Amino acid sequence: MPEEDAPVRRTPYEWGRLILTNIVVVAIPTFIYYGLRVRGYDLFWLHITIAAAYLITALVVIWEAVITLTRRRACKDSSRTGLRWRIAQTLGISGGRLPSAELPPVPSSTFIVAAFLPNEREIIVDTIWHLLEAVERPEDGFEVILAYNTPCHISVERELAAIAAADPALQLLRVEGSESKAENVNAALEIARGEITCILDADHLPCEDCLTRAWRWLANGYDVVQGRSVIRNHNANFLTRMIAVEFEQIYAVSHTARSLALDTAIFGGSNGYWRTEVLRELRFDRAMMTEDIDASSRALLTGRRIAHDRSIVSFELAPTTFHAFWCQRKRWAQGWLQVSLKYQVGFWRTKHLSAIQKLHWTYLLLYRELYPLVTLQIFPVIISLLMYQGDMPLRTHWFLLLSTVVTLASGPLATISAMKNSHKRYPVWYGLVYGLCVIWFVMVKNAIVLVAIYDQIFQRTDWIVTRRDISHELEAELAECA
Repeated sequence: MPEEDAPVRRTPYEWGRLILTNIVVVAIPTFIYYGLRVRGYDLFWLHITIAAAYLITALVVIWEAVITLTRRRACKDSSRTGLRWRIAQTLGISGGRLPSAELPPVPSSTFIVAAFLPNEREIIVDTIWHLLEAVERPEDGFEVILAYNTPCHISVERELAAIAAADPALQLLRVEGSESKAENVNAALEIARGEITCILDADHLPCEDCLTRAWRWLANGYDVVQGRSVIRNHNANFLTRMIAVEFEQIYAVSHTARSLALDTAIFGGSNGYWRTEVLRELRFDRAMMTEDIDASSRALLTGRRIAHDRSIVSFELAPTTFHAFWCQRKRWAQGWLQVSLKYQVGFWRTKHLSAIQKLHWTYLLLYRELYPLVTLQIFPVIISLLMYQGDMPLRTHWFLLLSTVVTLASGPLATISAMKNSHKRYPVWYGLVYGLCVIWFVMVKNAIVLVAIYDQIFQRTDWIVTRRDISHELEAELAECA
């Protein structure tokens, strides 16, 4: 059975690779730096370099938080003038511009729900019922295609068949031989009839007027609109609460600010609305571990436009175990690395992006990959100093002080913006806990990045499906299937 078809396989945490990568990135540099100190080299320049990396990231985080705290609503009046208005536009805090003309009705639309059915057997029916009953249907046509792969027949297929028989808007597409989400979606595109196609994961429940909100962008020159993901099982445990605030910071702050200020965005894999002709032309590459970021890159490099709209809300499920979280984030980290290696030069060369957009994509790709490697060097620098002279006297320097102050201020400000812009008003203590634990949370994610780099170097591209919570009944059914 391929890796994608192993929902019940419990792989051990990759302690060996985790220890090895930390030896290479932290332990070995510690002894190298110690040797350099013994030979009389001053490593202050390295400390400055590390501080610069922290400062750059902190300034970007603050910039995103300020934009999303001040630029909240779009307005219809586009005739404002004056120095104050020009400054606001330059800073990206002036507010969005709604189209003055009335839009045509939402055209025919298709929802493609990609699923690995045994793993999502206990959530897929609720997702399908939500799409069929809650989402507003365009008059020109509406369809839901459930594109799934499964190693064997399971009982939920009969329940889905009954729903499809009662509502012709639902089409069931079992993709034989498929081993990935990309293959499922590509197969569904062959039969999709909508002018708009929305890609959804099996756990996503989009808002009722999602198509109307997306159409406002697609009717005004955009090819893709990425909506916002909100965690609906946030109160399950500590991990889901951390992810809930993290997602608010990602979707309601970072992605929103970049789209508003720089007019560029990414398709995040689910709750994304495409012009079907564009999606059918690009399709998804099953060889990429993050086929969504790969498709986003190819879209932008061929002149397509992507927007992010945080008002298009979809509720999804966060991983509830550390194992599921680890596997999911390692796949994301390795997928981003694949995209960085494949497209960074293309982003520098393309004529379809402005200079500031190219700088932004360098930050998202190249800088994003180097950041953990550079910032983790703070530990070898400090440890080697302690080994060399037995203590660590603080060296006063304006740049180190500045980077420290700005870095410490960026986290709380980003958390405040995330909590203020949260779709569901989480308890205040969610933000307080996140602020207190975010440093450790980031350290865990950096450790995952190191393992992802190792796996990419040695071409370990096995895909472990994010495991869902399942009942004992389903455990027994899957055991029989296996």
